[in-house]
This record gives sequence, C-alpha cells and structure tokens, in this order.
Amino acid sequence: GILEMGLCVRVTRSFLASFLQALSSLHPECEFIFQLEEEERGCLQYVEEQGNRSTEGCRPFWDAVVCWPQAAVGESVQRACPAIFSLFKNKTGSVSRNCTSAGWSRPSPPYHIACSVDDDIPEQSYFTTVKLIYTVGYSVSLVVLTAAVFILLLFRRLRCARNFIHIQLFITFILKAMAVFIRDATLFSNDDTNHCTLSTFTCKASVVFCHYCVMANFFWLLVEALYLNSLLLSSFYHSRQCLWGFSLLGWGVPVLFIVLWIGSRLYFEDTECWDINEDSPYWWIIKGPIVVSITVNFMLFMNIIRILIQKLNPRLIQFNNSSQYRRLTKSTLLLIPLFGTHYMFFNFLPDYFNVNLRLFIELCMGSFQGLLVALLYCFLNQEVQKEVHMQWLRWQVRSYGVVSPAAKGSQMDTPF
Repeated sequence: GILEMGLCVRVTRSFLASFLQALSSLHPECEFIFQLEEEERGCLQYVEEQGNRSTEGCRPFWDAVVCWPQAAVGESVQRACPAIFSLFKNKTGSVSRNCTSAGWSRPSPPYHIACSVDDDIPEQSYFTTVKLIYTVGYSVSLVVLTAAVFILLLFRRLRCARNFIHIQLFITFILKAMAVFIRDATLFSNDDTNHCTLSTFTCKASVVFCHYCVMANFFWLLVEALYLNSLLLSSFYHSRQCLWGFSLLGWGVPVLFIVLWIGSRLYFEDTECWDINEDSPYWWIIKGPIVVSITVNFMLFMNIIRILIQKLNPRLIQFNNSSQYRRLTKSTLLLIPLFGTHYMFFNFLPDYFNVNLRLFIELCMGSFQGLLVALLYCFLNQEVQKEVHMQWLRWQVRSYGVVSPAAKGSQMDTPF
C-alpha cells in the first residue's frame, strides 16, 4: 500500500491504500480520502464540544473510520460504513458498538467484514500483477532497444533516412521506459507517502518528464507513418532539411505543448503532484495532440494498406494467389506496432472506461511495444542481418586469415 489513510484497522488501511495507489495514474479517487479527513475534522470538533458536558456513559470519539457519539451505559450504537467504501461495493454494511461500564466495546462485526473489504483483495492482487508485467516489459524493451540503437549506429551502411527515423523512435521508447521507472520510484517507492497531498519539485518533474516522453513517442510514431506514406506516394529524395523537419515535429512539438501545460498547471491548477487530471480542462493540452496524432496515424495506416493492396493487385482483380494474401497480411501486421494502431481501441472513450482493461492494454501490452518494434525493424530486418553477417565474416578474415566453410555455407543460406 502507498496511501497513508490513518485507519486504525490495518487490513482496511493497507487495502485502500494499495487500491487507490494502483488507480492513481488513471482513476484517482483522492476526493474520498479528503472526504474521510473532513469527517475526521468534524468529529474531532464534535468531541471537543462535548468535552465539557456530562462524563457519564461513553464519551464520543473518532476511531479513524467512524465518529461515535455520546452514549449511555447499556446503549448500542450502530453506524454505517464510511462513504469511501461505496467505491468498492454498490452497498455497504454497518458496524455497531455497545457502551459498557468499561467503555466502548470493539466494533461488531469488524470493519473489514462489515464493509466487505476482504472481498476486494483480488483487485489489489490484479493491480500488483499489472505493475509486475509492465515492469518486466519495459525492462526487456529497454535492453533490446538499446542494443538496436547501437547496431544501427555502428554500421555505416545502415545510416540512412529510414534508419535515422527508426533510431529516434527507439530512443523515445527508451526514454518512455526510463520515465516510467523514474515516476514509480518517485511517487510509489514509500508506503508512507500520501499520494493525494504529495507536492514536491521532484515528483512534478518526474511527471512532466513522463508526459513529454509519452508525447514524443506518439509524435515519432506519426513521423514513421508520414515518412512511409511519402515513400509510397512519391520517390523524391529526402534531404537533410526534410529530416530536420521530422525532428522538429517529433521532438519540438511535444516541448511546445508540455510548456503550455506546465504554465497552465502553475497558474491555474498547482495541486498535488500534477499526476491527477480528473475533470481538468488543462489535461487536453497534452491529451488533445496525442488523440489527434493517433487519429492521423490510423488514417495513414489505412491509406498504406490501400496502397499495398493496389500494388499487390494492380489490375484490381480478386486475389487468386495465396502468396499475395500472405504478403499483405505480413505487411499489415508489421505496420501495426510501428504505427501504434492498437491505441485506437481507447482513443475516443472516456479515461475511466473499463479501467482494468485499459491498464492491461496501455500498460502491459504497451510496455512490450518497444521490444516488438526493435525486433521487427532491426533484429529481423534482412538488411541489418546481412550487414551483421558480413561484419562477422570480415572479423573472421582478420582473425584467422580465411573464412571457414561453415561460414561460407551460412552466408549462402541466409535469405537476403
């Protein structure tokens, strides 16, 4: 658990903290925490007002969950579960205490039973599993992407406009993975951190860096789509100025929107750690361009599929060759991770629509997107494989003075 809710019932406290923390990035419910704190202040004020009155019976007190009133000996008082528990169940139960000569009895039934908290423990396990999966996914992607960038920079023959754009996209995936790790380490590393009131320069900087890396990633996916469309529609030479334009779009445009968003948060909504964007109109300064880039990418994706169909079947007759189907299917599947087309699934849905499914698709599947892109456009690329193989043969010649028959055979068998 990460939220410190001040509940005296440890099981209830730990679960609520973990659940709210897991949802904090997509569906923050800090208003419930603030509501509980407001009820506590009201109860303590009531206790103070009752302090000078009769001391007979059981005195009012706040047990960190419910406010109990003044009661006479032998009286039984019943209280409904706090409104915060309605977040987890459609209906909540109630808890009662008896006023005895020795004071208040223990709550009956206990909070974790009366308020049905234990029934939701599997939800906590689910979010813990999601965090584990995306941590593994980003870690593996980070290693593979770093190796891919090194390979594309190492060999001179691989330095071209297409691979330049691939490298920039790989770097955005690397930065995105690093940003997620930095954000988790800053916001979620301490169990005693009150996520709803945390407001430091470090946590805000980590959130800003994470948002920038995500925006840059989407814009470089857009650059990939624009570049591929330009290759299919025309054969003009992509000059250095063209690459500078792509770089400005991929790296510069996100800076503009991030600066605007930072200014809006500083002057109009400087609350918490800037990671809570529920009902915030300023969030569209970041979300809007991302939604537009995803939409444009999807249209470019459909246009490329149309062009591929025409190129595979120029006479526009019905396919009668299964190899053409395989080529088109392969081309389509290769483009999906490159364009991030899977993001269209939730593009126009509310942020809090089916949180569990969104967490799985956007965090779990998204964490492996960099790995898939690096494999498809570097390690499984025939041009890259050929260059690496030729470099291996040159190294054998320099080391041993002659190429082994096995190496020659492997060169002939390689499907270039």
